[in-house]
Amino acid sequence: MQSQWSDEAAREAVAHYREQGVSEDLALRVYTTRLLGRDPLLVLHGGGNTSVKTRHRDILGEEHDVLCVKGSGWDMGEIEPAGLPAVKLRALQKARTLDRMSDEDMVNFQRLNLLDSASPNPSVETLLHAFLPHKYVDHTHSTAVLSVIDQPDGEARAKALYGDRMVVVPYVMPGFDLAKLAAEMYDAEPQANGLILHKHGIFTFAETAREAYEHMIEMVTLAEAQLPSGGNVWPSAAILPDDLADVSDVAPIIRGACAEPGEGRDGEPRRLVMAFRSDDRILAYVNGTDLAGYSQRGVVTPDHIIRTKNVPLLLPAPAVGGLDRFAQATQDAVAQFVTDYRAYFDKHNPNGRTPKTRLDPMPRVVLVPGLGMFGLGKTAKDAGIAADIAENAIRVTLDAQALGTFEPLPEQELFEMEHWSLEQAKLGKGVEPPLSRHVAVVTGGAGTIGAATAAALKAQGADVAVLDLDGEAAAETASAAGGLGLACDVTNRASVDGALNQVCRAFGGVDIVVSNAGAAWQGKIGDVSDELLRRSFELNFFAHQSVAQAAVAIMKAQGTGGTLLFNVSKQAVNPGLDFGPYGLPKAALMSLVRQYALDHAADGIRSCGVNADRIRSGLLTDTLIAERASARGVSEADYLGGNLLGREVTADDVARAFVSLALARKTTGHIETVDGGNMAAALR
Repeated sequence: MQSQWSDEAAREAVAHYREQGVSEDLALRVYTTRLLGRDPLLVLHGGGNTSVKTRHRDILGEEHDVLCVKGSGWDMGEIEPAGLPAVKLRALQKARTLDRMSDEDMVNFQRLNLLDSASPNPSVETLLHAFLPHKYVDHTHSTAVLSVIDQPDGEARAKALYGDRMVVVPYVMPGFDLAKLAAEMYDAEPQANGLILHKHGIFTFAETAREAYEHMIEMVTLAEAQLPSGGNVWPSAAILPDDLADVSDVAPIIRGACAEPGEGRDGEPRRLVMAFRSDDRILAYVNGTDLAGYSQRGVVTPDHIIRTKNVPLLLPAPAVGGLDRFAQATQDAVAQFVTDYRAYFDKHNPNGRTPKTRLDPMPRVVLVPGLGMFGLGKTAKDAGIAADIAENAIRVTLDAQALGTFEPLPEQELFEMEHWSLEQAKLGKGVEPPLSRHVAVVTGGAGTIGAATAAALKAQGADVAVLDLDGEAAAETASAAGGLGLACDVTNRASVDGALNQVCRAFGGVDIVVSNAGAAWQGKIGDVSDELLRRSFELNFFAHQSVAQAAVAIMKAQGTGGTLLFNVSKQAVNPGLDFGPYGLPKAALMSLVRQYALDHAADGIRSCGVNADRIRSGLLTDTLIAERASARGVSEADYLGGNLLGREVTADDVARAFVSLALARKTTGHIETVDGGNMAAALR
């Protein structure tokens, strides 16, 4: 491992934060914390913590010795000074005189001594940082170090490797007891540059930010040198890629099986979103003939268990032409996982002996021989975190086994960490947005209405895929909505299937489709060419059918229902002069909406549409608005506000209608009118 320290970058950080009134001590703390946090071989997703002992003034101008320590909810890779709340140091150090302190008292004590009450909760390892005498303290979960210490003789290996340069601390759950023990052991070996926490991680410390950071790099490098290179440590089964079903076919089956029936809003299944990973290392792991043995030993560090659960779900390799068998095997495996997980909770918490919150029983990591691995979570971000951590665990496990024998903490210790209230707080206790755990697809997503709809769905918690003929515009729109952007020609069924397959690979499936793509062609119906009329029907009718049909296949594979939403038009019921080429396929589309409602209600799939009118967009351009206003002898504002309410209807209004229909879980076959009031376009 190479040091990433740069004198120039460090000076720039100090200068940058000085402009914000931040001290040099804290600026350098931010700088090296980011260096650590941006290396996935050291820190993953909110893990690890750092601190600096310095002086801060309170609102009265009085100076205090403080510990600025990483706060809960902050990621080391992107941390800012606000993510290192200042806690009064002397109070923290006095706590060492106590014989015991409960977790709840510890959290309360730390908050009582914050210099700013609005700060995030200080790390659960704040006391450990405070009890050590050094100015800068760094803590990571280095993969190389974990491979060395996740062994039956891990403590002895660490002592042999580091000698008196590192204090090896037996495993104790984070909190007051660990802080006391670590400080006492350091006091007996004050020459040490850091601590090895058995089966947990590594601390390094020094009087400068650079020294503490480079101690970490040096100690991790020593651990890396212990690891054998190359080769697979477990025999692999011979699995030929040509014999396997595609990930896009398999993912919806797994996702549907991992949805909790009746636990979502209005009795819907409580879904999870998925993230797929595969490379040579992952395949070597999941293809092992003893996968059912080594994959079930436990997590590589207790800090990760809240994201991944203690063990993954194991599935068989999905054979081509055998998806029905795979689906049944998946259902059976998930049912057994749920049973086992509940038994695991009862085993380690008999008769509810201590107050613990029973977590949902669904897996967070799924291993599929031949294909790879899926991470699961309530959002795409959470699924990605689970996948990253599982991928990291595979690296540690393989390296540990190559070195000796991979052995994590005992199950009871891991259970305590998983069900520790302070650890569960990392998952957040806020109310989930109503479309959280849903995957939404918007076609024509780079257009005015599509972009507004993608943003509105994202605002309600959905993970969004934006499909558009213009792939670059789709990617740009998706980026703004924090989603996935894909090029897709909705008039080409292969393009539609390919795009939705990519959505399944990215998120695991599809729950909501807003079939929005369209274009307005004009012409007198008695004069219009067959070519133009057929072209309009291809985009404004048949493309919607292709998108809906492909989406329904995915929704049925999931078995958790779904929602089809279509951008119809007031033209479907109130045709305009010379707009037959556009209005006719839209009238057919309105019938299609209702046909899907009829034919797929039994599958739990709803189908609704939106009839909008006079929306500034790629259909109704500024030029067309001017032409129509002129033809009617009114101003452009009067033309756009030519409705009962006298108000212009916007793309955001249409987007809100789509969101409303997505949330109307007991409504299907409905056409929502968004036109400001036009009795001639009213449905009856």
